[in-house]
Amino acid sequence: MRRRKREIRITRLALAIGFILVLTESVGGQDPYISWSKIKLIEMSRRTGKKSLTFKPDTLIGKPQHHRIEKGETLLDIARRYDLGINELQDLYPKLDPWIPPEGTDLVIPSQWILPMAAWDGILINVAELRLFYFMKTRDMVRTFPVGIGHLDEPTPLGTSTIGEKRTRPTWFVPPDLQQKYGVKTVAPGPDNPLGNYWLGLRHSNYGIHSTNIPWSVGRMVTGGCIRLYPEDMEQLFEWIRVGTPVKIIYEPVKFGFLSGRLYVEVHRDVYNKIEDLVNYGLARLHAEGLVGKTNLIRLLQALLRQDGIPMDITSDKPSE
Repeated sequence: MRRRKREIRITRLALAIGFILVLTESVGGQDPYISWSKIKLIEMSRRTGKKSLTFKPDTLIGKPQHHRIEKGETLLDIARRYDLGINELQDLYPKLDPWIPPEGTDLVIPSQWILPMAAWDGILINVAELRLFYFMKTRDMVRTFPVGIGHLDEPTPLGTSTIGEKRTRPTWFVPPDLQQKYGVKTVAPGPDNPLGNYWLGLRHSNYGIHSTNIPWSVGRMVTGGCIRLYPEDMEQLFEWIRVGTPVKIIYEPVKFGFLSGRLYVEVHRDVYNKIEDLVNYGLARLHAEGLVGKTNLIRLLQALLRQDGIPMDITSDKPSE
């Protein structure tokens, strides 16, 4: 059975490589960085009136860290310590028992991320990686937090909105379909309130971004569609956010980015089963961004199959023709 699976994977790799080679011939000498440059060039041109086709912005933030598991630690403890969702450690270490991981084990902490390919303004939530990015234009900074999202039956809706309201110690108005389960119509502020102490409501919507009374739920698909953060993260985000802040919610399991002129890819699982074939999806994204000619195809395919959320350097070191 294992041999059969291995043969299928090898065949899949061969077909994918052949597909990319065909695409490589079609893109010719196109500069693979031009499409990415447009992200920053739009803002740059507003200030200077000029555009530079050689501008190559770094789009990776953070850096990997290391941790040695101590006696009595769980993966949930470690995830919260490094401001990760539990999904980020479980995707990287699927064989580790999250409750009793072996003491003394050295872990790579996945604390580096590629910024999603979307408007860098206000709050950007990439549901596919269970992570929120907040772009502070006035400080030219970005801050990122792990989140919990809607479960499969009630997925977090995608789209654009703005923050319509801010509430501290919110009352939870229990949705009608859950009132029988909880036996109440409202839950007052306090330790039993799943909204925690802070609520950022999306305009013209029942959905919002909020804290939680169950921190271990961050990094999981457990909500009715809302976005939840660790209490300490939500307290910080709540202070920064103003009513009217833009919010964009996307689904991007494969991200491409640059660091010091080198090309990286970050691949996550298709948590909502939206994509028929993640490998073909990733190859199509690569082609659409005009990056085929600068890519080490074998390393790209390894990342697409592993889906561990770690940014991988996929730069081709072969000289361009």
